[in-house]
Amino acid sequence: MTSLPLALACIWLGMVLAISIEAPLKFRAPGITLPLGLGIGRLVFRALNASEIVLVAATALTFALAPHPVPATVLLVALTATLAVQVVVLRPRLEARAQNIIEGGTPPPSRIHLAYIALECAKLLMLGAFGIILMFA
Repeated sequence: MTSLPLALACIWLGMVLAISIEAPLKFRAPGITLPLGLGIGRLVFRALNASEIVLVAATALTFALAPHPVPATVLLVALTATLAVQVVVLRPRLEARAQNIIEGGTPPPSRIHLAYIALECAKLLMLGAFGIILMFA
């Protein structure tokens, strides 16, 4: 049963890494304005977060069905909490900020985006550690 959560973790890691690379690059493409890039980013991150919710739920289900190493369980809880903060606390604020810019507004400076990026980096590290633990379990 360890192979399924390992596969799910690898898929999740790959998705987060790919989107993390894509996110800033889209703004360098010819013809992409800030409002257009933000609109695309909102759609991409909604899809990513929805996929992550499915992956964490599927992984949690595999953990409920068979015993796994305690460190992996701790990481799964931390990953779930990190994703919850991103989806419930940060992304709505980022979406409101992006919508303001798309509508021509100039919101005040904010560190919300940096907090989201920091959690993405933490998630990548946790997913890597999670995968390594499962690989050798």
